[in-house]
Amino acid sequence: MKTMDRKILILAGAGIILTIVASYISIYAGGVVLVLVAVIAMSLFIMQDTKNLPDIVVELKDDAKGIIIRNSGNADAVNVHVSLVPVNIEYCIQALAADQVNEYPLEAMLPEAKAVASFENVMGGAFLRTYDLSARGSYDPLKPMIPLFRHK
Repeated sequence: MKTMDRKILILAGAGIILTIVASYISIYAGGVVLVLVAVIAMSLFIMQDTKNLPDIVVELKDDAKGIIIRNSGNADAVNVHVSLVPVNIEYCIQALAADQVNEYPLEAMLPEAKAVASFENVMGGAFLRTYDLSARGSYDPLKPMIPLFRHK
């Protein structure tokens, strides 16, 4: 049995017992305890789903004479392959740890390009990201994944 499965079973057992005890005190207290246990269980499920997810971000350096490859995920990325289109430059990295940065110098300034990054996590799951690189800046950490409204 995995550690996370054990934690969820312990949480479920303790939650049922606490809900029954709180329900004897008051039905409202039982409902509050039930909701709190459900929220904690959902956060454990979400935490389990987001484990081992590397996220490679590619951007231009400020002087546009190099590219920066950063792993902003929570796991190591292996077999990282970055291609710059249409400049015909390819760059490979064997492994990039979480929150690690790697720089690749360019011979000349690069005003605009498209970067295609393919990588894997340590368990073998493949990922592909595409970035538009521009000397004016392209990476915005506050940009929402699913923009419902116009992002400024």
